[in-house]
Amino acid sequence: MPAKLIKGDEVAARLREEMAAELEDLYEETGRVPGLAVIIVGEEPASLSYVTNIEKSCVSLGFNVQIHRLPVDVAEGELRRLIDELNFNSKIDGIMVQLPLPEHLNTHVILEALDPEKDVDGAHPVNMGKLFSDEKGYIPSTAHSIMRMIEFTRQPLYGKSAVLIGRSNIVGKPLSLLMLRRNASLTICHSYTEDLPAICREADILVAAIGKPGYVKGDWIKPGAIVIDVGVTQIDGKMVGDVDFAAARSVAGWISPVPGGVGPITITMLKWSTLEAFKKRIAGL
Repeated sequence: MPAKLIKGDEVAARLREEMAAELEDLYEETGRVPGLAVIIVGEEPASLSYVTNIEKSCVSLGFNVQIHRLPVDVAEGELRRLIDELNFNSKIDGIMVQLPLPEHLNTHVILEALDPEKDVDGAHPVNMGKLFSDEKGYIPSTAHSIMRMIEFTRQPLYGKSAVLIGRSNIVGKPLSLLMLRRNASLTICHSYTEDLPAICREADILVAAIGKPGYVKGDWIKPGAIVIDVGVTQIDGKMVGDVDFAAARSVAGWISPVPGGVGPITITMLKWSTLEAFKKRIAGL
């Protein structure tokens, strides 16, 4: 029996319903809507597609969304000036810088320039520190989305073996902390991990986030496992994930497709955090 699909649209739809009702009430009370600014540098296809979907999704929910498209050779000082402007813009509650940035830009410097209270994608060191310390803060949207997808299966994490392939600040590291909060047993793998297939075969929950299309084979999957494919690579105009989907689906219990898996929820979680930032701002007025 093929694995059940964890469809991002289905998970996201439930969250959007909750947000829509809350937004309506807040607008009646305040006459205001949440504001999100997204900065994208260059024209990398996957990033452009993602930012376009953010814009459409935010507009459909009634957010004030600003997309700042900058040339690939933008100077670091110019980018920082834009962030400063947005930090002090009272109509903007959340700011997201689309990654990766071109090599001539220092990603750490750019992310540290964000106001932590507007860092709705959880990229600032302050919010990373709060996640590490189990304090309330903004969580990286992709990691947050993966947790929502696992919750969608209604399978417990307590004591389960989870294998994360990838150790980035966007996915692997924050996701490991979120899973530890739920008492999962973790193994984080990367390019130096020995005998990766054997490790994956022990995973009740397998998350692939390495950007190598079709890298995870079907015979790496433990029967009945939950498989979350975070990878997105464009090949001949098609989006392809890190997992050999057809082979893995015949073994796994649950699996997320690419496209249509993590992406739609990630955008929804970004809006969720922006709504939280908006509520904090109007509460402080």
